[in-house]
Amino acid sequence: MLGSTGSIGTQTLDIVEDFPEQFRVVALSAGRNLSLLVEQIQRHSPELVALADEALLPELEQRLRALPAEHQPRCKPQLVGGPSGLNVAASWDTADLVVTGIVGCAGLLPTLAAIRAGKDLALANKETLIAAGPVVLPELKKSGSRLLPADSEHSAIFQCLQGTPWAENARLSTGVPTPGLRRIQLTASGGAFRDWAAADLENATVADATSHPNWSMGRKITVDSASLMNKGLEVIEAHYLFGLDYDHIEIVIHPQSIIHSMIELADSSVLAQLGWPDMKLPILYCMSWPSRLETPWKRLDLTQVGQLTFRSPDPAKYPCMELAYAAGRAGGTMPAVLNAANEEAVAQFLEERIHFLDIPDLIEAACERHKVDRIDHPQLDDVLAVDQWARLAVREQVARGTQRMSMAAVAA
Repeated sequence: MLGSTGSIGTQTLDIVEDFPEQFRVVALSAGRNLSLLVEQIQRHSPELVALADEALLPELEQRLRALPAEHQPRCKPQLVGGPSGLNVAASWDTADLVVTGIVGCAGLLPTLAAIRAGKDLALANKETLIAAGPVVLPELKKSGSRLLPADSEHSAIFQCLQGTPWAENARLSTGVPTPGLRRIQLTASGGAFRDWAAADLENATVADATSHPNWSMGRKITVDSASLMNKGLEVIEAHYLFGLDYDHIEIVIHPQSIIHSMIELADSSVLAQLGWPDMKLPILYCMSWPSRLETPWKRLDLTQVGQLTFRSPDPAKYPCMELAYAAGRAGGTMPAVLNAANEEAVAQFLEERIHFLDIPDLIEAACERHKVDRIDHPQLDDVLAVDQWARLAVREQVARGTQRMSMAAVAA
């Protein structure tokens, strides 16, 4: 489990506890939440624990030694740290499946380590394909690893494709055009601002943007949902996963979040996957695929839902959506710049250094600057370099001041 203390990680470990005869945790990686990590070590007794921040290893060791005898894990885990430690966890010998829950581009290198080790992946880190699709797809082909989408939208598409010629190959044909697939419709809740007028976004605060109406997620992804950048990124990911061109991948606002995505097949049939808004279901499907496990979870009752509604997203309210389509169509290193610029802009917003409406402006400026330097067929070093460049470009622009910050200064 990469990112065990985050939202995806904690839900994955809940599933392990619900199905102890089916799953066992052999390796964990985490960031800085040592209190929760120690609890997870106690409950799951992994063989290996990796900390992203190597400097925290002595404190983790001390906390584990301080546990009373009756609360010690069944076996003492090996402790490793830093980027190399994350790679060790991702390629741990006894693991059959690696769940990638590390947020952002930080998850790219350990995900590649897992692929190169021939591990199957439950991919919850969408940035792996968005930033480095041209790098990742050849590695998948070389290793034979299977990439199983763990986010709800791509899991829905994956589930709908079961039983089609695409699914007959035991190894997922990632990046290869899917026979008979005409169109993908990614459903979006609309995020925190779905019922706001575009003009009212001038008053948006961090508290507003991090209050999702349907899903319980981390702060960064919740802001991405509010800007609809999460859907734009999912469009790029769907392109790499299922091989469909951008003109045939659509975004639809679906406020109830019951239909998690739809596919249209060549004969005009439309298939949809439905369920309550709960990330455990797509995570479990990755973990159990191609089987399905009986769960005690609440059953979907459409009479309780009452109605399912849909509408097109407003480009004026969601400019990040169009930026993502443009970056995807440009290809090469442009999606990596888009992703990194968005991560940095969202971080600046969460620290209240910029306004919500500055996010798309900063992303667009970085993408425009990168046009002349875009690399069509990047290697890993190229992706990592433009990722760092885009983050720095956003930070420098914030330091100089955005247009909205300048206007606020003049008004003051």
